[in-house]
Amino acid sequence: MRNNIIHSGADELKYEIREILKKAKTVEKFGVDITWENIGDPVAKGEKIPIWIKEIIKNAVDEDDSFRYSPTKGLDETREFIADLRNQFEGAHITKEDVIFFNGLGDAISKIYTYLNKNARVIGPSPAYSTHSSAEAAHSGAKHITYKLDPNNGWLPDFEDLKKKIKENKEISGILIINPDNPTGVVYGREVMQKFVDIAKEFDLFIVCDEIYTNIWHNNIRPVRLSEVIGEVPGISMRGISKEFPWPGARCGWIEVYNKEKDTQFERYIKTLVDAKMLEVCSTTLPQRVIPKVIPDPRYKAYHKERNAIYGKKAEILYEKLKNVEGITTHKPGGAFYMTVVFKDGILKENQTLKIKNEDLKKFIEKEVVGVPLDKRFVYYLLASSGICVVPLSGFNCDLHGFRMTLLETNEEKFKKTAEILAEKIKEYINS
Repeated sequence: MRNNIIHSGADELKYEIREILKKAKTVEKFGVDITWENIGDPVAKGEKIPIWIKEIIKNAVDEDDSFRYSPTKGLDETREFIADLRNQFEGAHITKEDVIFFNGLGDAISKIYTYLNKNARVIGPSPAYSTHSSAEAAHSGAKHITYKLDPNNGWLPDFEDLKKKIKENKEISGILIINPDNPTGVVYGREVMQKFVDIAKEFDLFIVCDEIYTNIWHNNIRPVRLSEVIGEVPGISMRGISKEFPWPGARCGWIEVYNKEKDTQFERYIKTLVDAKMLEVCSTTLPQRVIPKVIPDPRYKAYHKERNAIYGKKAEILYEKLKNVEGITTHKPGGAFYMTVVFKDGILKENQTLKIKNEDLKKFIEKEVVGVPLDKRFVYYLLASSGICVVPLSGFNCDLHGFRMTLLETNEEKFKKTAEILAEKIKEYINS
């Protein structure tokens, strides 16, 4: 080309959750039956949407207004409904003008980082959720800056590490929180969330809090929402229906903006996000129309109580199968639908393998593991020897070795069997 057309952050756009899918599709061609534990899509794993939710959506389809453009920020009545919920139940002080809809949180995440000043950085947790870490790194053309979540302390944030990184990196302007967290499943209560807010206030930073799993918790600790502790610190909460209804295919998420009037730069930044939304006209209309009908329905709370109990039971099953396996560290997740396993230091080595019956598949895997991180090596061998597809922790912008598995399998007996096989394969690999 006449000029360099490559974005400075092009090499940072990585999404291991779907990268492993490509590898699994190849392994599947060798005749291996794949157990998909890589992507957090409840519907793809067989979860059924309640009939009453489908009926609300069907009725909305019959209304011509469901087919029109929505306003740039989203439907007025839906944004009003969301603002009222926050103000009534979480003590927030927002109006509908502080609620902005996007085509899924992936769209929101992209715009939040894209329209930051190139020299402004947002520090995020490690392990990181790839969509956030890749988008933030790509925006700046540099590696994502992270603070540690401690696997030896229930995956809670290392606040000393966070403050140290903020002091060392003067370009840090915001803190990313994911609560409940993906990939670890840890849930932050009031004390932890307040600590984040206190640090943001101390260093004059804004907060981005991804709360897509805020109603999915199952271990006695309720996630405390950003709106409950934000005080006067500028902040953005990110929410949606992809995991809740669940309706991931709707591509319907939104942000809630807190305290934009408290800082002129933050207020101008939010205006930039709205201006960017204006260029693409609007977000999808149909899912916005049904939100005020589904969420206040008395069946919705009972529905989530039932769902959370199911996830909690599977979290217990997986934790019980793995907790006594030597060489790994794991904690029972309290929210979302993932569990992360970490191999202890020095456990993984370059010569470890698992038995693969198909010789051609064995040769393929032996080529694929050359030069990859040690946890990815394990994941590839696990995939080829058992068909279990999990995501290596090194793919979550993390220097720990491990993997993430979902709690989404709807067949409980199959889930138990998968957990048993996983435990045996870990032992076999470590001792090989």
